[in-house]
Amino acid sequence: MNTTEHNRTQQNTESLRHDDHKLDFSQVKRYKDFVALAKDKSLSKYEKIGFPDSFREGKEGFIFEDILKKLPNLNGQHKTVLDIGPGCSDLPHMIINKCRENAHTLGLLDSPEMLSFLPNDTFIIKILGLYPENQDEVIKNFQSGVDVIICYSVLHHIYEDTSIYKFLDSCLEILKPEGEMLIGDIPNASKRKRFFASNTGKVFHRKFTGNNDDPKVQFNVLEKDKIDDSILHSITLRAQYAGFDAYVVPQAPELPMSNRRDDIIIRKP
Repeated sequence: MNTTEHNRTQQNTESLRHDDHKLDFSQVKRYKDFVALAKDKSLSKYEKIGFPDSFREGKEGFIFEDILKKLPNLNGQHKTVLDIGPGCSDLPHMIINKCRENAHTLGLLDSPEMLSFLPNDTFIIKILGLYPENQDEVIKNFQSGVDVIICYSVLHHIYEDTSIYKFLDSCLEILKPEGEMLIGDIPNASKRKRFFASNTGKVFHRKFTGNNDDPKVQFNVLEKDKIDDSILHSITLRAQYAGFDAYVVPQAPELPMSNRRDDIIIRKP
């Protein structure tokens, strides 16, 4: 990296930090933000994908097991798998190892900076850039379609960069018959409100913050730029109207943010 690129990367990362120089994860929203994080050598592998260590360290095994339960094709043999936005933590390595064991072909779609942390192998095809802007490259490499699409902890960032319906349509277009897709770990503002309005949520909040104040929850207000029930159900409806089976489903309770995030499963008959 030349001096100009280094300075630009440092500036981009600094813009994501608090005054005390700690990373402000709430400001990590767009593709370019993750490019900056991937280049920052001071960050852990979990921080590079936009999470505090405490949210992912030691927990990604549970995430992987939940993914396997929701995507039975991963347990088959000789499938074609596409992982959109794999990042560079433990989870993509688990997916890579599973694909190696089961003789799958695996496509990894992410920035070159992020993909540089993942191994190269004969069964792996790396496609650089923001999806679906690089859809032509995906179609060229997977002309027969794909059996599995994984998009985990990514939809809310796609929401910031492009149309989620353009993203959805592009995924449905390449899914094979009997293929399946998991759009996982979606922050759901509606579910978060329901949780923090409950007694369980209030206890959780007090324990997390260390004070006795109840969380502030407002229903029936516009929350700009947040994904809620209406958007999740519009995604499933769009897929269903296109001839796919689609469901909003809960995460396993042991997952780090299961009380305020949802998954979507889509299957092609």
